[in-house]
Amino acid sequence: MRIAMWSGPRNLSTAMMYSFAARGDCAVIDEPFYAAYLTKTGLEHPMRHEILVSQPSEPAEVIAGLMGPIPLGKQHFYHKHMAQHMIDGVPRDWIRDVVNVFLIRHPARVVASFSAKYEKPTLDDIGFRQQAELFDQVKALGDDPVVIDSADIRRDPEGHLRALCDRIGLDWTPDMLRWPKGGHADDGVWASHWYGAVHGSTGFASAEGEVPELTGWKADLSASAMPYYEALRGEAVKAPSQG
Repeated sequence: MRIAMWSGPRNLSTAMMYSFAARGDCAVIDEPFYAAYLTKTGLEHPMRHEILVSQPSEPAEVIAGLMGPIPLGKQHFYHKHMAQHMIDGVPRDWIRDVVNVFLIRHPARVVASFSAKYEKPTLDDIGFRQQAELFDQVKALGDDPVVIDSADIRRDPEGHLRALCDRIGLDWTPDMLRWPKGGHADDGVWASHWYGAVHGSTGFASAEGEVPELTGWKADLSASAMPYYEALRGEAVKAPSQG
């Protein structure tokens, strides 16, 4: 099985990658279109040069790797994707041949966290619109995409990971709840800038507190993302205890 997990930044996406890697039967890849995205947009992200030399920048080469033999002889292949990387010029036809899952998080939390590491992001930078577009595209292909909310995972990791595995036809294992401290061998080169908190973890953090109250442009950005979040939130997987 090839699992494409579509996220935006600061969405629990790295912890989810570690969770699937901890299964033992699953190879993982970290944001494989990042260099292609930076090449096509010219954006000046942190560690831009290091990213460009660490990955293929041609989308066709990236896709060949995603759809070729699964690394390390594993049974499954987990792709950690940023939805905002799928810009014009990046083919999407391959998504019909993977299991598509959408990992969402409340926009206010994303904006508060991402803006602490990236100066004044825009809606295009945080992935909500692109997630919604990809979700609609997968539905149009006749597929049944899955949505999981990071808040649900943090509130009840076992219940919601079990429900996610059931939806995609993957056996549940409690190994998904724990991973070694210090990162993963397949972390992207940008990990030193972004992954500090998760590198210090050995499992999912506890439930989040109140949604942050934003002001000014941050509040405006969160509000512009909210309709996309709410549309996908209505599709989110529920643990059996939620009915």
